[in-house]
Amino acid sequence: MAVVALHYRFDGPRHAPVVLLLAPPGAKWTVWEPQMPELTRELRVLRVNHRGHGRSPAPDGDYSMDDLGADLLALLDEFGLERLSVVGAGVGGMLATWLAAARPRSVVRLGYVVGTAAVPPSGPWRGMAGRARASGMAAVVDEATRCWFTPGFAEYRPDVVKRLAEEFTGVAAAGFAGWCAAVAGLDQRRLLAQVSAPALVVASAHDPLLPPGRSRGLARGLPSARLESVSGAAHLAGIERADRVNELLTEHLVY
Repeated sequence: MAVVALHYRFDGPRHAPVVLLLAPPGAKWTVWEPQMPELTRELRVLRVNHRGHGRSPAPDGDYSMDDLGADLLALLDEFGLERLSVVGAGVGGMLATWLAAARPRSVVRLGYVVGTAAVPPSGPWRGMAGRARASGMAAVVDEATRCWFTPGFAEYRPDVVKRLAEEFTGVAAAGFAGWCAAVAGLDQRRLLAQVSAPALVVASAHDPLLPPGRSRGLARGLPSARLESVSGAAHLAGIERADRVNELLTEHLVY
């Protein structure tokens, strides 16, 4: 499959160290807004929209992690980015793992805001891909986003939940479905040995999609990893517990 020119943006000091932020499928780069005030103080932040998200094109068909990784490599090469940190949220972290293994000399720090090294074949991804392709994103929005926040947060900040659900339905079905195909049944446990960058793995205590055991397994498999847990958050811990996640990321990335 041909490389896709990803929709991207830079923020922060022009000559500061670069950190690339990778959202989970179904979310645009705006999912990182709670991290921007902190990270841009001392880092040059690069955000991308995955295939079919924002203004990134969405080729038809199933994608592989190699396809998604090739999109990133083309962007990094375009800007001559030879050293950077990478942070992924949810299964977006699997793309961070791929990149760190593909270019171990380029990725100097890794971060996972809820992560995993493997996705069971029995998970919901293939089913959601099929329904999204057949009936559009509105057909899967409830299923895909119900794990994003705890009930308490949804009651306290319905505006945030509504905004992210609306952004989800605006994603191209081909892009979301292709991403689902890329992660369905994906097992990166053997790939972890090729990752040399020090990693921070943040587990979320109340995430039903990637429960804390998934993050613990990821941290155990990485050669150099620190595991931290945040309470009071579901899948999108970077939004629900931005205070603690920002503290952990800043401590890890700014050195």
